[in-house]
Amino acid sequence: MYGFKPDKATEMRVDQQLRLDEQLLLFMDQLEALEEKRHKLNSLIEEGWFSIAKARYSMGNKQVSALQYASEMEPLVYVETSVLEGRTAEFKCERKENKTEELKSNTIEDIGAKETISGLRRRINTIQKGVREEDQETDPQVKTKAESSTPEHRDPLKWFGILVPQNLKQAQSAFKEVITLAAEIASLQSAIIATRKEMQAQTKEQQQKTEKTQPEMKNE
Repeated sequence: MYGFKPDKATEMRVDQQLRLDEQLLLFMDQLEALEEKRHKLNSLIEEGWFSIAKARYSMGNKQVSALQYASEMEPLVYVETSVLEGRTAEFKCERKENKTEELKSNTIEDIGAKETISGLRRRINTIQKGVREEDQETDPQVKTKAESSTPEHRDPLKWFGILVPQNLKQAQSAFKEVITLAAEIASLQSAIIATRKEMQAQTKEQQQKTEKTQPEMKNE
């Protein structure tokens, strides 16, 4: 028996069809993941508002409203965007708490260096004057300036009181997760659009090649 050896045109058509099938499977997986994330997002939003309603019932409507907002508010979450390969956009949420902790650690190191320098200066002065005094390792002025320069993060829950109900804390955690999930959904939607465009381009290219090969086959 003789084996059938396909020509190059047939091999190219098979490869294109395989790539198109892979893109289609990827597209279906992305749509399924998007549907799951959207369902989870809606559930978290409902849970957050329901927890706020419970907190208003226990504390009173006037105690949980816009009247308790701070006069000056700063965003605690930043959204960073980047463009990946295939011109797809990626969205990431970065919270200000992490930046505040880094600044505090750096400030503590600076305070330690300043305290060491100030301690050495005091030792030199006491030797020159001939006064025996105990070395002071801390400089309150430097510490006060460092503490005032360190940005302090205030939890928005403190706007509504010191001892807030558990329902209000649950609402805050739910909406925090909503923000992160919304960024993931936006990134996934961008990937879906890129996959769909690539599928359309491959389909169009395959149709053009098929239209070119049909007249050649008829002439033969």
